[in-house]
Amino acid sequence: MSNTSTLKAAMPAETTMRQALARRDANYDGAFVYGVLTTGVYCRPSCASRPAKPENVRFFANPAAAELAGLTPCKRCNPRALQDRAAQLMQALAQHIDENAGEPSSLAQLARHAHLSPAHLQRKFKAVLGVSPKAYQDAARLKRLKSGLKSGRSVLDSIVDAGFQSTSRVYGAPSRNLGMTPSAYRAGGAGETIAYACRPTALGPLLMAATDRGVCFAQFGKSESALTAQLRDEFPRATLGASRMADSPELDAWIQAFEAHIAGTAPRPDLPLDLRGTAFQIRVWRFLLQIPEGEVMSYTELAAGIGAPKAVRAAASACAANRIAVLVPCHRVLRGDGGLGGYRWGLERKRALIDRERAGRAQ
Repeated sequence: MSNTSTLKAAMPAETTMRQALARRDANYDGAFVYGVLTTGVYCRPSCASRPAKPENVRFFANPAAAELAGLTPCKRCNPRALQDRAAQLMQALAQHIDENAGEPSSLAQLARHAHLSPAHLQRKFKAVLGVSPKAYQDAARLKRLKSGLKSGRSVLDSIVDAGFQSTSRVYGAPSRNLGMTPSAYRAGGAGETIAYACRPTALGPLLMAATDRGVCFAQFGKSESALTAQLRDEFPRATLGASRMADSPELDAWIQAFEAHIAGTAPRPDLPLDLRGTAFQIRVWRFLLQIPEGEVMSYTELAAGIGAPKAVRAAASACAANRIAVLVPCHRVLRGDGGLGGYRWGLERKRALIDRERAGRAQ
């Protein structure tokens, strides 16, 4: 089993948070809040209130998490107002990234623009938007690329305009998974156009589908007709259309890269993902993306890794609800006794994927 401590958590390490609290360090305001069990109040790290006994202090990623635990915001430091200001600042920075997607900026450059330290910016941006500045920038560049392709520009011109230095970098950027709201998922894809393509693969027929934000469906099945019917069931109110190179060149390129990966001839492609599900499901799926290729963990470790150690069954259910095979690697989660557990696309495929990843890692 892999050690969940090797996977980065959303909050700083507890030792770091306790040190920040002891210093009343305002640099960590927005990175976490702390609650005091004896008073039922939560504060920002820099709050000037009287220090609490360490055994009575609990840490939370944000005010919402603290309030779910039954705590109320401190009237002195008003941590919720701080979150609102941080959200506005980070949203303004996200808009800046969108408007300048063709000119990628380093973390240091973005930090200077926001008048924050790079480390502070990294924490705040991820806390507000759920992804790092780099991941958001990658997604903005890909969105610009798609816009250029849809307007009729050449692939090469679109790639250059989007800020990619070469065609190989288009599919080599880190994972981009901005996710969608539960309400968007419940709408059944209303008002959206989804392109899809089906291919025979080493693990059976595969259908991959994408919106203009990224891959929303990648599943194995018995036949193209069965998979198309399943796609329609998942997004009953969307407009579905078979991919054509003229309309969706990126989808054909993605599925070819995906085929090469499951055939064992190429690494797993890092593609933009359009995640659809509840907030808890998306939280689980994002965590799965951090499991290194060739490693596995238990459902118990997965639940602990997302900060919900008692939600083992819920974490397993989120894995079962995953509709993006391999790209969201739920096949890397096993039972606590090392058994394969479940897999919606069949245990033979799960074993084959794990074996191939381990073989590739050993080379």
